[in-house]
Amino acid sequence: MTGDSAFPRPGAAPFTERTPRVVAARKLTRRAEREKTGRFLAEGANAVEAALEDGGKVYELFVTERAAAQHERLLVTAREAGVPVSPITDRAADGLSETVTPQGIVAVCALVDRPQETVLKPGAKLVVVLVDVADPGNAGTVIRVADAAGADAVVLAGDSVDPHNGKCVRAAAGSLFHPAITRIRDVDAALKACSAAGLRTLGAHGYADTELDQVTFDEPTAWVFGNEAHGLPRSVQETVDLAVKIPMYGRAESLNLATAAAICVYTNAMASRTDR
Repeated sequence: MTGDSAFPRPGAAPFTERTPRVVAARKLTRRAEREKTGRFLAEGANAVEAALEDGGKVYELFVTERAAAQHERLLVTAREAGVPVSPITDRAADGLSETVTPQGIVAVCALVDRPQETVLKPGAKLVVVLVDVADPGNAGTVIRVADAAGADAVVLAGDSVDPHNGKCVRAAAGSLFHPAITRIRDVDAALKACSAAGLRTLGAHGYADTELDQVTFDEPTAWVFGNEAHGLPRSVQETVDLAVKIPMYGRAESLNLATAAAICVYTNAMASRTDR
């Protein structure tokens, strides 16, 4: 590193996989520990940068020597924010990562989900609701799509995956810290909360009568997407204001969740901006 080191203890031996703070952080790869402590791990430069710059509460930043050299600006930002920056060995980084090739930079952050009443309220224009979505990679990708499309919030409803799951955090690529995120166990309550906030609910369903190109987007909308394998439950199909399908012009039978969400949400976002 050049100039004034971002490490608070220049020359100090890096933490190992047996250092108590590293051991405590490693436990955050388990959902039970995340819920117990209110903390999770955000791995990678994109996620760390978003956490530091976009209002995320960061308790500590772990970084290997190689990653410190690559991301010195992030370390300086962390130090200026009063976040402890702790050097770690490559082996310790392996223990904090759930990937085959760890990036060597991991932040311990406060959970990002918020109470529904602070997220689903009048004024929201575009919201994405995931119902029983099980795959963390899909959930993270949809959160990233929602962020890119300018959505106000993402709701994880029913038995949806924990958004703080390591794979979800990586798939979101920093977007976990941008749109407001809330978790609502009761799916019916989630839909009612959307309606109470003045949002029209549109359910993505492959066998709906209405096609996406027939929908007008002249009012605030909540898009509702279902489980990767089973789609939207029938009860949800009957509850949303309108079920919508993406027209299939080729021979593919269906689209995966993230692709379908990207098409629906972006169609909505672009139409809303065209109407301004």
